[in-house]
Amino acid sequence: MDAEREALQSMAYPEVQTFCQKHGLMFEVVDLRWGIRNTEATDHMTTELCLEELDRCRKTSIGPAFVALVGDQYGPCPVPPLIEEKEWEVLRAQLTTRPRDLELVARRFRRDENAVPPAYVLQAPGAGEARGPEESTLSSVLRSGAQQAHRLGLITQEQRHHYHRSVIEWEIERGVLSSADGDQGATVFLREIQDLNKHILEDCALKMVDRLVDGCLDTDAQNLLRSLKGRIAETQPGVLKAHHLPWSRDLVNPKNKAHARYLKELGEQFVARANHQVLEHLRELEAARQELEWLYQEIRHHLWQSAEVTRTFCGRQELLAQLGQRLRQNDSNPHTPQVLFGPPGIGKTALMCKLAEQMPGLLGHKTVTVLRLLGTSQMSSDSRKLLKSICFQVCLAYGLPLPPVQVLDAHTRVVQFFHSLLHTVSYRNFETLVLLLDSIEDLDSIHHTRRVPWLPRRCPPRVHLILSVSSGQRGDLDTMRQMLTDPGAYWEVKPLSGNQGQEMIQLLLVAARRTLSLVQRDLLWASLPECGHPGRLRLAFEEARKWASFTMPAPLSTTAEEATHQLCARLEQTHGQLLVAHVLGYIASSRHGLSEAELKDVLSLDDDVLQAVYQDWSPPSRELLRFPPLLWVRLRRDLGHYLARRPVDGFTLLAIAHRQLAEVVHERYLSGPERAKRHGILADFFSGAWSQGTKKLITLPLVGKPLNLDRKVAPQPLWFSDTVANLRKLEELPYHLLRSGRIEELKQEVLGSMSWISCRGISSSIEGLLDDFDLCTPHVDSPEVGLVREALQLCRPAVELRGMEKSILYTELLARLHFFATSHPALVGQLCQQAQSWFRVCPHPVLVPLGGFLQPPGGPLLATLTGCHKGITAMAWGLEEKLLAVGTQDGIIVVWDMKEQQVIHVLTGHTGEVRCVNVFGKGTFAISASKDHTLRLWNLLSGQEKFVIWDGGSKSPTEPQIWSLHVDEANKVVYSTSGTKINAWNLETAELVFHILGDASDPWMCTAVLASQARLLTVSKDGVVSLWSSAMGKLQGKQHLSSIKEQTSTCAVSVQKEGKMVIGFSNGSISLVSSEGDRLLEKLPDAVGFLVVSEDESLLAAGFGRSVRIFLADSQGFHRFMATDLQHEDTVETAVFGPENNLIVTGSRDAFIQVWSLSEQGSLVGMLEGIGAPVNLLARGGALVASASQQSSSFKIWDLSKIQKPSASAPFLDRTGLTAVSHNGSYVYFPKIGDRNKVTIWDLAEGEEQDSLDTSNEVRCLEVAEQAKLLFTGLISGIVLVFPLNSRQDVMCIPPPEARKAINCMSLSKSEDRLAIAYDNIILVLDIGPGDPCPVIDGPTYTFYTQLPETISSVAVLTDYRVVYGMTNGDVFLYECANSKVFPLEAHGSRVTCVEVSHREQLAVSGSEEALLCLWDLQACKWKFEMKYTSSYCRGVQCACFSKDDKYVYVGLKDRSIIVWSVLDGTLLAVQFVHAVVNRIIPTSNGFIAPTRHGYLIRERFQCPSSRASQQDPLKNFKKAVWMVKSRQREELAAATGTPQDPGLESSQGNERKSNKHSQICLIV
Repeated sequence: MDAEREALQSMAYPEVQTFCQKHGLMFEVVDLRWGIRNTEATDHMTTELCLEELDRCRKTSIGPAFVALVGDQYGPCPVPPLIEEKEWEVLRAQLTTRPRDLELVARRFRRDENAVPPAYVLQAPGAGEARGPEESTLSSVLRSGAQQAHRLGLITQEQRHHYHRSVIEWEIERGVLSSADGDQGATVFLREIQDLNKHILEDCALKMVDRLVDGCLDTDAQNLLRSLKGRIAETQPGVLKAHHLPWSRDLVNPKNKAHARYLKELGEQFVARANHQVLEHLRELEAARQELEWLYQEIRHHLWQSAEVTRTFCGRQELLAQLGQRLRQNDSNPHTPQVLFGPPGIGKTALMCKLAEQMPGLLGHKTVTVLRLLGTSQMSSDSRKLLKSICFQVCLAYGLPLPPVQVLDAHTRVVQFFHSLLHTVSYRNFETLVLLLDSIEDLDSIHHTRRVPWLPRRCPPRVHLILSVSSGQRGDLDTMRQMLTDPGAYWEVKPLSGNQGQEMIQLLLVAARRTLSLVQRDLLWASLPECGHPGRLRLAFEEARKWASFTMPAPLSTTAEEATHQLCARLEQTHGQLLVAHVLGYIASSRHGLSEAELKDVLSLDDDVLQAVYQDWSPPSRELLRFPPLLWVRLRRDLGHYLARRPVDGFTLLAIAHRQLAEVVHERYLSGPERAKRHGILADFFSGAWSQGTKKLITLPLVGKPLNLDRKVAPQPLWFSDTVANLRKLEELPYHLLRSGRIEELKQEVLGSMSWISCRGISSSIEGLLDDFDLCTPHVDSPEVGLVREALQLCRPAVELRGMEKSILYTELLARLHFFATSHPALVGQLCQQAQSWFRVCPHPVLVPLGGFLQPPGGPLLATLTGCHKGITAMAWGLEEKLLAVGTQDGIIVVWDMKEQQVIHVLTGHTGEVRCVNVFGKGTFAISASKDHTLRLWNLLSGQEKFVIWDGGSKSPTEPQIWSLHVDEANKVVYSTSGTKINAWNLETAELVFHILGDASDPWMCTAVLASQARLLTVSKDGVVSLWSSAMGKLQGKQHLSSIKEQTSTCAVSVQKEGKMVIGFSNGSISLVSSEGDRLLEKLPDAVGFLVVSEDESLLAAGFGRSVRIFLADSQGFHRFMATDLQHEDTVETAVFGPENNLIVTGSRDAFIQVWSLSEQGSLVGMLEGIGAPVNLLARGGALVASASQQSSSFKIWDLSKIQKPSASAPFLDRTGLTAVSHNGSYVYFPKIGDRNKVTIWDLAEGEEQDSLDTSNEVRCLEVAEQAKLLFTGLISGIVLVFPLNSRQDVMCIPPPEARKAINCMSLSKSEDRLAIAYDNIILVLDIGPGDPCPVIDGPTYTFYTQLPETISSVAVLTDYRVVYGMTNGDVFLYECANSKVFPLEAHGSRVTCVEVSHREQLAVSGSEEALLCLWDLQACKWKFEMKYTSSYCRGVQCACFSKDDKYVYVGLKDRSIIVWSVLDGTLLAVQFVHAVVNRIIPTSNGFIAPTRHGYLIRERFQCPSSRASQQDPLKNFKKAVWMVKSRQREELAAATGTPQDPGLESSQGNERKSNKHSQICLIV
């Protein structure tokens, strides 16, 4: 059946493989007779291996598991490789009358007394003996003996079959006939040749049937074949697929059309049958699938592994008892996790598994035990996935709510959930929880960062954490000791005693049904003197189990390393050095392991291996070349337990099971250039370079000339289908390209491929994508790769908000990298082109960036980090260690490694809001104070809590909490202060040094620790200044403030060098207070909000209202440094000085951060946007500044060294949002920073200010007439100044209708012939006509008063003198100037923020603060659609406009996103998060331009396919988001017919959205 086999191999298998890949499955063909000689195909060992593989396929396959090709040959009956002693004696008795036959059998079988029970083992023929004839004779002799014994009733029918069945019958019996579900996954293709019996004695026919040694027809075999076919048809007719061919002498000739047609039909039938079996099984699995199937699979995996490991466990009873006693002692108290340590292979894993098995007995009561053998599965190799699986398992065990989606989105939140879960379990007082984590060093994060950030340093009562770690050369145990410093928590796992070692060997032999002779035992123990190392014992057993009683083996190696080398040498001797070296080399070189199908494909690409395999015979096909699977199966069997099977990405991968073997493999087979070669072949395979028919040249020894042959390896596209990604390629290819030195290919195919980046991001996560870049960047000398990596880091907020989606990722990267497309064309430019190409063919409505408009890489923003559940209340840097400690409202302190931008510790303990965090000890320690009245000292390197101090005195909630901390490192004292007390605590002993109690009727408002004078200085509410000794806490004097009377202090800061304190007061006064007295420094116009001094105390900043004033130190204290104050648009909350005092960074309530140059007299050099919430905290560490808010769980990291750095993307510095744009986006106009009486003209192409216009009054609004080239500036004085854009002459002035009436807003008609100017309750309408050299403005043509108490908030004017205007209370009106008629339109529920008219002036749109958009029919004066968009982030409408063709409405929202609505039916077409509030939107021919608060101009094309039938849900990935449309036409129709409205319209707003369901859309048309 060689022709059939090749036909399936070349045509059918690839088709089924593609089908399986599309369903996320791996297709593997196990044909052990392909590519080998006939003598090997019928070998007794081959038969045994075939049956083992058949069982494996039936166990693991979810589709076709067994395919038989049955023709007209029954095949030879193999000789059994082993005959048990009793059966041997029976057979021997039947042969006593035939001495020659008896002699043959006795010579070929030898008694092995090491088998249990003893057995006779078939011996290979001696050197020079002819194998074929003797094998046939031996088989015939045994068959006749078995037949006679069965006739006498001495053996069973099943025993007789061992001598009478051919290989194919054994396989069909096992795969089809003996199975209860034999038709599941099995197919038998039967080839029947018509009239064959008539021609059976012809030479050509005899080649197709069984023949005897002498060449005659084997009639017995033909009868057995006929019987086999009959049994199949009778018992399993469903599996039989018969093909009838007419007789022909050249039946198998390729030119025979009938035979060719038969092969084609066979292939098609195989494909159809296999695909059907796969689909049927998938449907069954889907029907039976459990919601948390991934978790149950993970638990089963570790339980199965544990059962295997403990099967031969022995010894360790004393250690188990001691551990049990310690666990019982710790059970009711907080305690340290326990650590088992020892060298690799000492038996830690077996001990951990035994602990899990015996835990209820050791503790004496019921337990919930969670076991993870780390590194043995994908979920146990990664800390993020590990914690997720543990949290889910514990929640299920205790009946607790599962972690919500928002927790799983960020690893830091998962860590916090894990810690709080342990405390929840402890408080519930149910069964004790025991977590056992074996081989902690095998976690990826520990291997790379040498830290375990999620590890609890203390376990609460009834919660136990037991870890195991290796004490090898890698320093894993040292890493653990840095985190868990209690020496009593460490338990050394020592070698077994000599007796226990012998007991272990005996248990292993019994389990394997083997024994040893006395001589062999003596040899074994002599090779292992007092060896109690279980790993070494296991290696010895694997050698000894192969010893027969009649062999005398060589002595074993004495060390584990030597024994491992001995194992490799034995494998090389059996299977060939090259094959062993390459197979083990490939497995060890893989990133996470290889599946068997992948390994066989890789070996099929290895020319060296193929040339060695086909050295003595030719491959069976002229078109394709594959590695013979039998050779791998033989080697796999001999490797045994040295290969581990690990579930990864839904597949089972092979990996080296023992660290000792892995090290030997690297030393023996992967030294020098061999390592790069192995990685190179793996890279070829995972890149798909030789798949899908691409042929590869090879010269085989017996051919002598190059052959171009198809290797038939699996194709490797990035996506197998729209939803199934090639996870194996994504994981492995970057690693192998890097390790093989193919850097250019790595840059082109991975790091510089948008297809790769999007596939990797969507299928795994942004973390997986960043991991790839982190892996490659240190080895790739390319600044472009760094830019892409930083751009991906900046994408995180959008991905966390919207989910990882292709359009989001492409938009984010294109809008950030477009700035560098020209300067870095090789990689960044290519990425931008690829993104643009994808957008051009995107089938869904999408906004396409036409330029850069998001914060680019290389700018001041380094990262936006999320990791807390609640708002951030305190931050402190440990600069020496590059650590940042972040305290939160829920009492958590998160410690970040800012070099890696990773959480290294989550410090739990506080039960109330963290008020202060101080870092000291060169960045290694921190002390925190909380509303729970405690101080906690932390070791930031280990994450260990050193001590807890109860600082409250009483637990009364009304007692003032600690509001400041000061650490005196020289005297090792920490001072905690509040309004009524000062406590001093010893930093080493946590003992109270002294306690000062204040007067509750006159509490202290501010306190300073003046270390230089060894004094404490306090100022009370009534202005009493008290001096205390900082050593003993004794009062040294009192005085009253002389410079300030009856004012409340609001803030203070100490000046350590001078021994003074600067205090700010509610009336704006700033006083300098010292032991000598006080004096007034300055009187500010508003209450002092904060005071900060520079690091060297030479500068002082005072915040008041919307301003910050800077002071310079002098001999008298401080004096004003600059004539002008630093101005914000909202209340300033905080400030911090930059390094070298050349910058100051200020944060305000409107979420803006401004950077000012002090060396340039306070000029604004940077406008940064926070995280969409008031900037309450700024903390500087070197050149880095962290900004945070008490209203947000995220914070940003900024690099001040990049603030003034010239870049290709300098943003315009506008704080007001009053921007206008001209010349199709070339110039931007906005009020000048620091002088709103001027308008800055910003040249976007040059990235700099081109000019400024003097308006003499504060600017309130700006409008540009693009066609008329005019800039209209509305001023606070009520005047409108009109500037021609092409000249600085002939400025026109439009006076106000009443003196000093400020302008609220302005509007131009679409044809730019009308101008509307709106004041509080007056609107002017003016005409704009052509003129020379500039247009003429006449009027006002109309003036009208609203006669309403509310003020006008927005306005739009039409060419026919109609005006649409919105009010602050939500009212909207249409006024016809010509008729003096007003038409009230239905009101919004809140302030109208924008009103825009369509270009044909038939429609208008209005938006309000409650995110409601109304589309108005201006002819009917009624709303046409009401469009409501709500999400957990939405904060109202900022601006809107119609597209040029009036088909769409573009809307800028205050939640920093842009949405697109359809005017036709109100459908929400697109949602795009742009990270900044959009000031206004201006339509272009195919999209819009929009200036943002970040200082960038968004320029985008809106692309909408003509048919929206396949439109994606734009809200698909929002956790809570709903859009609703109300149609007046539909409502009126429903009212007229009495049809009730859809009740779902009202209720849908509160529904929780699921990411895997369709959007909740309420649409009425």
